[in-house]
Amino acid sequence: MKSYRKELWFHVPSRRGLVNITPQVEEALRESGIKEGLILVNAMNITASVFINDDESGLHHDYEVWLEKLAPEKPYSQYRHNGFEDNADAHLKRTVMGREVVVAVTEGRLDFGTWEQIFYFEFDGKRDKHALIKIIGE
Repeated sequence: MKSYRKELWFHVPSRRGLVNITPQVEEALRESGIKEGLILVNAMNITASVFINDDESGLHHDYEVWLEKLAPEKPYSQYRHNGFEDNADAHLKRTVMGREVVVAVTEGRLDFGTWEQIFYFEFDGKRDKHALIKIIGE
């Protein structure tokens, strides 16, 4: 069995931002040479998420609105975590959206459903962050 590891780096210029990372994950899979196995992609920062869904702008907007209702950024005073950094809402949003995804690799390709794409969702941006890709298989 082989394994391959790669990091993706991001600098989202705003507090929140959504990045379709499917092309970078597919590139890592090609680089690995693995044809059958599993690929893990996870956010390496506690205020970001990696998830799978449709790449549709209306849905992306709906995530923003829904998450802000669940864990509004302001007022900062509503959270006990806030102090050094006012990012408690980002931690909560990450919990809801999840840390990682695992995708089957079949015949050297991501074994996706029709509209599935992999996204990195940053909830406390404006600085460098990263995600890990780990591929195992043959």
